[in-house]
Amino acid sequence: MSIVPAFPEVLRQILKKPVTNLFPARYLPKSITGFLNKVAAGEATINPPVALPPNFRGKITYDRDICIGCKLCVRVCPAHAIEFLPETKTVRIFVTQCIFCAQCNDVCPVTCLHMSDEFMLADTNRYSENLIVE
Repeated sequence: MSIVPAFPEVLRQILKKPVTNLFPARYLPKSITGFLNKVAAGEATINPPVALPPNFRGKITYDRDICIGCKLCVRVCPAHAIEFLPETKTVRIFVTQCIFCAQCNDVCPVTCLHMSDEFMLADTNRYSENLIVE
């Protein structure tokens, strides 16, 4: 049966502590404003966010002053999220296309690319300033 091999994994998952952020309150409050007022008065507490793990791969950062324009990052990017700008010899990174593999960071000879801790990247426009790194 295929259920038997999965049973130990199911037990491990049930006993494991969740790695996602919990809702800020234990139970859904009737009023968010009322809940925040209680937090301010010290009558309620907010669940703290889960700490980021070491070597977290968040939004990519780019230091254009250090960049030498070698285009290695463009060649190695499997998602084709990096575009070379020949007039300035710099790159443009489309965060919405990035798969956060960090291969561009590893190949860069001058380490002008880094992965940050920023992970809240939701936006309604995929070409907004927040989602394009230059």
